[in-house]
Amino acid sequence: MDLTEVNPLFNLYDEAWPVRTYHEQFPPAKFVFCEPLTEQPARRGQALDSLVSPGAIISGGTVDRSVLSPQVRVNSYSYVKDSILMEGVSIGRHAKIRKAIIDKGVRIPEGTSIGYDPEADRARFTVTASGVVVVPKGMPLA
Repeated sequence: MDLTEVNPLFNLYDEAWPVRTYHEQFPPAKFVFCEPLTEQPARRGQALDSLVSPGAIISGGTVDRSVLSPQVRVNSYSYVKDSILMEGVSIGRHAKIRKAIIDKGVRIPEGTSIGYDPEADRARFTVTASGVVVVPKGMPLA
């Protein structure tokens, strides 16, 4: 999560210490829908203080202080905060995700809330001592 800071300890943009790894080719990240903020709730594709990888689409949802891996989709009116979404995660409409790590390919159904009710989260997922909710690959959520 330090990577989302203005001056992270590990700076991905430091040309003196380049990151050398294979990058699969994906289209650029895309942010769509921009209703006026007077609409409640506003349908606005935006990411704030976040890292968004190629191939990610934020389609009318809001991402705040999070890391999105390639091919992540955040759908309309959903909100993701302080989270890490691995490759291929899809967040359904009106979902709320906070302080979570969601593994590859997980599909979060419409209206799901994760990270807001500790007791409900512990009944379905692993919750760390610091309150981070871990949603593993293949976890049935419906």
